[in-house]
Order: sequence, then C-alpha cells, then structure tokens
Amino acid sequence: MSKKLKGKKIRLAKALGQNRRVPVWVIMKTMRKVMTHPKRRHWRRSSLE
Repeated sequence: MSKKLKGKKIRLAKALGQNRRVPVWVIMKTMRKVMTHPKRRHWRRSSLE
C-alpha cells in the first residue's frame, strides 16, 4: 500500500466503507422487503474505476 497514490487509497477506503450489508434494523423495519444492497460489490466479480 505504500507504493499506491494517496488519492487512490482514499477512494479504495471509501469503497470499502460502502461495501457493507444492509443493517438488521432496516430489514426488520421494512418487514424483510429490503434484504439486499443494490450497490454491493464483490472484489473479484466487479472492479472499481
């Protein structure tokens, strides 16, 4: 990671923070209508810009 540019590291950290599951309280509040996250990303299947 020391060889990567700072801007790229910030973008990777932001993408890591966004790549979380839907919280349990949201699933309970919506009576399991919202189960999946539409912007969820897998590190091997899809790439970042």
